[in-house]
Amino acid sequence: MELFDTAMVLTRVMTSGVVMSIEKSDRELPGLERLLTKRTKRSHAVLVNSRTAAIHTALAGQGIVHGDRIPGESLSPGTRAFVNWLGIDTTGTGAPAFDEISLDAHVADRLPAQAADATAPAVVVDLTELGFGPAAAVLTDDPTVWARAERLKIFGAHDLRTMWTQEESMPDLVPGVQFNYRLSPLVAACARMALMQAARKNVETGARL
Repeated sequence: MELFDTAMVLTRVMTSGVVMSIEKSDRELPGLERLLTKRTKRSHAVLVNSRTAAIHTALAGQGIVHGDRIPGESLSPGTRAFVNWLGIDTTGTGAPAFDEISLDAHVADRLPAQAADATAPAVVVDLTELGFGPAAAVLTDDPTVWARAERLKIFGAHDLRTMWTQEESMPDLVPGVQFNYRLSPLVAACARMALMQAARKNVETGARL
């Protein structure tokens, strides 16, 4: 992003007083979720704080856990190593469990086309190279995958309703261990602005051609 735009976003978020993802009045995370689902035509987006968190979330959302097996031919060496570290065998066959997309400022406008080519039940979108810190998203059309993925994060969206009473409304969706995979509203705001600028530049470039 341009320095001026970055400063404007940082000022807006910091002066709002909402800098944690568990606050009900946060608008930055829902804003990025809406942008991603609109651009990719996917029903749901789960925001997390790193690419590896997104991979874990994509797998857990499908109920794929330690001891399970998935196809690994399409995975990069780094991704395969991380999935193996989670205790998931990558020697399986068949359709991939998830697709991966990595965005930076130069290719961010290609997200709609890349998402259209993805066929797996979950799509991992790495937003880290946009330049505002580790950030990623998991896109899916499956509401159960989305619900499970949200619950992997400490105090996910649904937990806000029960965190004070400790009364679990959907115990079947709660994983054995939850992780602090929540994305900062500040990073979400900057990533959203970068994606919007990339799309705008693409439109302007096309108009000049």
